[in-house]
Amino acid sequence: MARIVMKFGGTSMAGIERIRNVAARVKREVEAGHEVAVVVSAMAGETDRLVGFCREASSLYDPQEYDVVVSAGEQITSGLLAITLQAMGVPARSWLGWQLPIHTDTAFAKARIGEIDTSALDQSLAAGVVAVIPGFQGVAEGNRVTTLGRGGSDTSAVAVAAAMKAERCDIYTDVDGVYTTDPRIVPRARKLSKVTYEEMLELASVGAKVLQTRSVGLAMKEQVRVRVLSSFDDARDEDGHRGTLIVGEEEIDDMERQLITGIAHDKNEAKITLTAVPDRPGAVGSIFAPLADAGINVDMIVQNIAHSTGSTDVTFTVPSADLARSLDVLEKASGEIGYGNLVHDTRVAKISVVGVGMRSHAGVASTMFQTLGARGINILAITTSEIKVSVLIEEDYTELAVRVLHTAYGLDADAA
Repeated sequence: MARIVMKFGGTSMAGIERIRNVAARVKREVEAGHEVAVVVSAMAGETDRLVGFCREASSLYDPQEYDVVVSAGEQITSGLLAITLQAMGVPARSWLGWQLPIHTDTAFAKARIGEIDTSALDQSLAAGVVAVIPGFQGVAEGNRVTTLGRGGSDTSAVAVAAAMKAERCDIYTDVDGVYTTDPRIVPRARKLSKVTYEEMLELASVGAKVLQTRSVGLAMKEQVRVRVLSSFDDARDEDGHRGTLIVGEEEIDDMERQLITGIAHDKNEAKITLTAVPDRPGAVGSIFAPLADAGINVDMIVQNIAHSTGSTDVTFTVPSADLARSLDVLEKASGEIGYGNLVHDTRVAKISVVGVGMRSHAGVASTMFQTLGARGINILAITTSEIKVSVLIEEDYTELAVRVLHTAYGLDADAA
C-alpha cells in the first residue's frame, strides 16, 4: 500500500461525465489498497469566466476579494468529485485550503505556499477516506483565502504530496506524457518514459506547457516523484509504462547516451532594442534596474560592439504580456538611460534544445546553429545554461526550426 496524490486539470473536470471518469480512476487506486488524496482544478474555462466577472465589476479590483471569487471554481469541482465518489461507494470528503490548512504568504493572486498541516488529513486517509482538495488555493494570515496564480493547481498537488510524504504525485492532463517536442508539429516525436527534474524545469521554463514551472521546481526541491499521464488514454509504452516520470538523475539509466531530451518553442516573446545607448559603465544597469523594479523578467540579452560614436545597441526579450509595461518603464527612464530609439518586435519565437547530456558532450550549440543556418533561419539572440541552448528567431520559421532540429539531434521516432 502506498500514499499517492492524483491531480486532475480543468479538461479532466469539464462536466459531470468527465468527473465520473476521474472518480472511476480514483476508485481503481483505492481498490488497489492505496491511500489517495486528489487535487482538482476548476472546470475548463471556469477560472477565466470568474476573472472576467472581477474585471467587469472593477478594473481596479481588490486582490483579496479577487481571490475569494476565483477560488470558487476549485471549490465546486472538489465538492462534486466527493459527491460522485460517495455515489460509487468510495468514502470521500472535500478539504478546502483553509480546512487543512494550506498556509501561504499574503501575496494575493500569486501566493506562495509556506507549510501544510497534514495532521487531520493523515487521520482521514488512515481511516480509508479519499481526500479531495481544491488546487490553486490556500489561506493567509487573518484567515483570508489566497490563490497561487494561474496553473497553481500543479503546485498545490506537489506541495500536498511533499507534505504527506506520498510515494508519487500523478498529474493527469489531456496528453499522455512528455514528448521530445510538440507532436502536433513533429508527428514522429517520441514519448519519454523518464525525464530529470532539471530537464523538465528547463523545458517548462522555455515553452513546454505540460507542467507549471513552479511545480517542477518544488518537486525537485522536495524530491517528489511526479508522473504525467492522460486522463483519457490508458495506453502503455513498449516497456509497459504509462505516462512520463519526472525524477532525479539517479533513477535514469544510460545518462551518458542521452544527449538531447527535448526541443521546446515559445511564441510568447517580445524583442526590445535600445539604439545608441552610451558605451559607459553603468549604462546597461540603468536599463534593467527599472525593469526589475517593475517585476518584469528579462530573458535573452545581446549587447552589440560599440559604435565609433561611443554608443552601442542593446537587445533583449521579455514575455509578450509584459511588453506594454516594459515600453512604459523604459520611456519613463529614457532621460537616465540616454538611448536613441526604442524598437520592439513581437513576431519572434524562442527555440530551445534541452538535455543533461550537454554537460559531457561538445558540439550541441554548433549543431543547432549549423542546422538552422542551412535552412536560412537567422538567429537574433542566444542564451545558454548548463543543459540548455535557446535562440531567438523570426516567428514564421518556428515549425521549420523545430522539425529540422528534432531530426538533427536524432530524436525522430524512426531514428530511436
